[in-house]
Amino acid sequence: MEKSEDLKPYRFSVAPMMDWTDRHCRMFHRILTRRALLYTEMVTTGALIHGPRDRLLAFSPPEHPVALQLGGSDPADLATCARMAEERGYDEVNLNCGCPSDRVQNGRFGACLMAEPALVADCIAAMKAAVKIPVTVKCRIGIDEQDPEQSLRTFIDTVAKAGPEVFIVHARKAWLKGLSPKENRDIPPLDYDLVRRVKAERPGLTIVLNGGVRSLEEASDHLAWADGVMMGRAAYEHPWMMARTDSVLFGAEDPVTVPEEAIRLFLPYVETELAAGTPLAAMTRHILGLFAGRPGARLFRRHLSENAHKRGLGIDVLTDALGKIGAPLTEAA
Repeated sequence: MEKSEDLKPYRFSVAPMMDWTDRHCRMFHRILTRRALLYTEMVTTGALIHGPRDRLLAFSPPEHPVALQLGGSDPADLATCARMAEERGYDEVNLNCGCPSDRVQNGRFGACLMAEPALVADCIAAMKAAVKIPVTVKCRIGIDEQDPEQSLRTFIDTVAKAGPEVFIVHARKAWLKGLSPKENRDIPPLDYDLVRRVKAERPGLTIVLNGGVRSLEEASDHLAWADGVMMGRAAYEHPWMMARTDSVLFGAEDPVTVPEEAIRLFLPYVETELAAGTPLAAMTRHILGLFAGRPGARLFRRHLSENAHKRGLGIDVLTDALGKIGAPLTEAA
């Protein structure tokens, strides 16, 4: 029998990643795992309040459980957007306090909020007062000259008073001055031990570890002390790894057994989206790494990259790509 703590959606999640975890990506990931919690790309409050909210909030029912990540720092605006998330059926709303990009800093949200824990607490309180779905926080261990030993504890203790359900901690400091967002993913050293100590000191808080996790086995090791693990680039770049998530981390049956089966299950969605005017390349770009490590994987990627953007082409591009690796698409695949 599965333990109740093994069924919590935050036990394993795929990180919100700009330009990556759009609704097409999430639909494909959901084919690979029924249990992992999936996140949208970060959406700013300004874009939702003043922009094309229907497009920005769109997701497909099979994506559940799915969370909306918000970027913002005005409590009233965040409360308004949290209500939008709940009304559209999202399972969680998350506040981004970890993105280091210049654009985010100029908007006074993302990682720079690590310097304003009282404001973050006000934001969380306003969001929780507006909705019944879980409200969570994603943060760093510190920024710039902050001492992570102090900054993380101060941030968590201050924000925890507002009662967020989960803290997702990217175990790497963000340098807002002098490093690009890409460099911020690698150069500041990871400090898993700090996050582990903070969790041990605060057993009543739910803390999810993020940053640098490259395999399900590594995630399983961290689950010996963390309440959950969030994986980012590794899940995106090597999607087939996700197909073992349910068995390795949730003790459940995996939904697919071979990559060809995953593509077959993806095809009805692709056909529906093509009929609605979605470019084929917008969907196939998320499966380029599916056959990584198999003979013909490079030819598979090349065929999709060179042909999916061409006008008038449909799912035949996918079936032809499978042929490059000697993998015919059949019902028994």
